[in-house]
Amino acid sequence: MATKKNWNKRTRAVHAGTRRSAYGEVSEALFLTQGFVYPTAEAAEARFEALGEDEFIYARYGNPTVRMFEDRMADMLGYEDGFACTSGMAAVSGALMALSKAGDHVVSSRALFGSCLYVLEEILARFGVEITLVDGTDNSAWAAAIRPETTLVFLESISNPTLEIIDLAHVCKLAHGVGAKVIVDDVMATPIYSYAADCGADLAVVSTTKHVDGQGRMLGGLIAGSKELIRGPIEAYLKHTGGAMNPFTAWTHLKALETLDLRVRQQSRTAMAIAEALDGHPKLAAVRYPTHSAHPQHALARAQAETGGTVMTLEVKGGKEACFSFLNALELFTISNNFADAKSIVTHPATTTHQRLPQDQKDLLGISGGLVRLSAGLEDADDLIDDLRTALAAI
Repeated sequence: MATKKNWNKRTRAVHAGTRRSAYGEVSEALFLTQGFVYPTAEAAEARFEALGEDEFIYARYGNPTVRMFEDRMADMLGYEDGFACTSGMAAVSGALMALSKAGDHVVSSRALFGSCLYVLEEILARFGVEITLVDGTDNSAWAAAIRPETTLVFLESISNPTLEIIDLAHVCKLAHGVGAKVIVDDVMATPIYSYAADCGADLAVVSTTKHVDGQGRMLGGLIAGSKELIRGPIEAYLKHTGGAMNPFTAWTHLKALETLDLRVRQQSRTAMAIAEALDGHPKLAAVRYPTHSAHPQHALARAQAETGGTVMTLEVKGGKEACFSFLNALELFTISNNFADAKSIVTHPATTTHQRLPQDQKDLLGISGGLVRLSAGLEDADDLIDDLRTALAAI
């Protein structure tokens, strides 16, 4: 289905990229097949020489259900094309590996998810890629680090878990000034409020486990960008290394996209409501939500997006011991390492998602024993606020 330029994201999430078989089904068809049949040997030869539109060879190379999901997500994010992956980290590592080679120079913000840091500092560095980490909130640090020989810039639009905000348009301008490409891990911004394409990022990477599935079922990831990049180095790397999404995940994601806008908008409103209710609480040293006035970069966050997403952080006074007492006293919130789910989730990054970071790096990033990452779900906001207040009173 051709997408009209004036459709908003809610409509695109339901209709963009739709393909129907000869049966004219309403719900997107699920093609559970590892391969495809050719009418003649000549047809097989021709397809392997050059794929036509909506032609497929092998599920690792492409699938009709997966292609629908790729097209729909790319359209929503404002890019020409997309490649769907087995997980968010498959998308991150695939994008970085596909565009890097020995001798390249990559500049990245230092505030990153632990697995992203591992890919940069352990895997890419092992293959001879020079990595420079900077304070992403400091525009002058980017200017000093990006050199004429820089080939790639990587960052999280909103960092996980400390919710640092980066001036994305400024970084893209610096990078493109030396011919470097920009890859943005855009998961915290959400597909609904994503501004990566508007700011000029060459590739946006999202974990579709978060928000898109958003119901604790499926792992997935997606890389969005120009057709030249996606069907060139990105597809070549991922189809040969086996990182392609399976059709059932793609189909589940397609159905989840139909409610994505409704879910994310409500979750974002709830996150802001929690921030407003808990700001100044005597048991908390800090409350952080990107577009709330208590966030030190709220002006930049508001300039870049309509809202701050579905995730916020709390800094519990008293360190790890008090923080654990608070977490254990919660009833509605689920203790888990995921976020962006229909169920509200709390995470203690210092002992889970970022446990393996050296203490000096935790200190530098602000990942303290009292830090809690809070993901707003679809429960009633007042019930969640009551649960949080009750748990804080139990400390």
